Amino acid sequence: MPSSVSFPWFAGAFAVYTVLLFLVSFLTQRHAAQSGFFTGGRRAPWPVVACGMVGASISGVTFISVPGNVWAQQFFYMPLVLGFAVGYVIVARVLLPLYYRKGLTSIYTWLGERFGPLSHRTGSVVFMISRLLGAAVRIFVVLVVLYAFLPQEWTAGGQGRLLFALLTLLFLALLYLYTFRGGVKTLIWTDLFQTAFMLLAVGLTLWKILQSDTVSWQDFSRHAAWFDWDWRAGTHAVKQFVAGIFITVAMTGLDQSMMQKNLACKDLRAAQNNMYTTSAIIVAVNLCFLALGAVLCVYAESLGGFGAMGITRTDELFPAIASRYLGPGIGVVFLIGLLSASYPSAGAALTSLTTSVCIDFLGFETRADRKGAAGTRLRKWVQAALALLFFGLILTLFLLSDDAVINLIYRLASYTYGPLLGIFFFGLLSRRAVCDGATPWIAAAAPLLCLAFNLAGKRWLGFDLGFSLLIVNGALTFLGMWISSLVRARKTTNG
Repeated sequence: MPSSVSFPWFAGAFAVYTVLLFLVSFLTQRHAAQSGFFTGGRRAPWPVVACGMVGASISGVTFISVPGNVWAQQFFYMPLVLGFAVGYVIVARVLLPLYYRKGLTSIYTWLGERFGPLSHRTGSVVFMISRLLGAAVRIFVVLVVLYAFLPQEWTAGGQGRLLFALLTLLFLALLYLYTFRGGVKTLIWTDLFQTAFMLLAVGLTLWKILQSDTVSWQDFSRHAAWFDWDWRAGTHAVKQFVAGIFITVAMTGLDQSMMQKNLACKDLRAAQNNMYTTSAIIVAVNLCFLALGAVLCVYAESLGGFGAMGITRTDELFPAIASRYLGPGIGVVFLIGLLSASYPSAGAALTSLTTSVCIDFLGFETRADRKGAAGTRLRKWVQAALALLFFGLILTLFLLSDDAVINLIYRLASYTYGPLLGIFFFGLLSRRAVCDGATPWIAAAAPLLCLAFNLAGKRWLGFDLGFSLLIVNGALTFLGMWISSLVRARKTTNG
């Protein structure tokens, strides 16, 4: 993708942004203790957490894809976002009281208390698989865009692979260095810093295009239909809204990386205020992304459309216009916005995965030899190993990537939250015991059955479950847990 942003501009902007990021990181890491890495010291101001969570929720993929997708689906994403808002309220009223009452560091330890050790580790493993795959793909997509800004003579031939590997290594090294000491305590403040830059990038791009007088209200409204009423489509408005509720409950309320920041607030009321505020900000920010997408579509039409611009996919719309048509200033702003949308979600993934390994598998809360300097050294090695695992996954994607591989990994990652949804809510809505050894099998079987149902529905009924796959997945897991409880009850009676 040719760019009007020269490499010196790109390198200079990246360097200045990185220095500012590390300055914020340094100021927040001072006097950081081991507990601060996992919990932020439980003294984080909730307004700061709320603003920072927006950056963690909106990844670099969202930054690129949501505006571009307006070309194909208009504002059909918005009912999903409205469902997100309702989901945040449910998390605040149902899940946060449980987590604070139990004083949890890893939210999956509750599964151990409720069902047994295998259920505890199943929840943690399901989360880790989902976060590893999802975060690797998100980082990969961002690195591909950054890679396109490098001089073409550098990326030609076999040396391009080596250069991409070096770019990946640099990205992950910076990610590790600014989180390795402060953890959640650092992320809360760096996420606020990066969210501000991300929104600034969106605002300046909108302002620049609107200054060109190429966008009229009539043209804008052609790309701004909110609701799809085709019941067979995955973007059906009711499906989107209901799925948005469950997606937020599963991917925020049952996700260690998102809850880790909430649990850093000083008490339950502060954490709930954070969630209510986040729900409102998420709706407003996504509406801005969609508005930007409609404006980009109108601007693209004024340039002759996708074909004339050499664009083959909707994800290329925002990067292409920002880097090639609006001048080097907006190109640099786009790059900074992309980095600002990428680092929070990637940093949250690395920190939460480290927490899950240390708490759920290495016993940092229960073993005396995991305390003090010895525990800190082990935690840093765990974090470094996870960063290297990300490195391997991203290079694999670069070598094998095409749209089918990326879409498959995204679908697999989204499926893994269904078992978490079913297991947690069976524990919340019933008091029944289960066969602890059956939980891993249930968590594996439910997504496979869900996949079979969706493939059959699309083949014979022309019906796509879309994002409501998560609901079906969770329901199948819930059913499996209920059957397991019946078996447990029968064994207890006969025993």
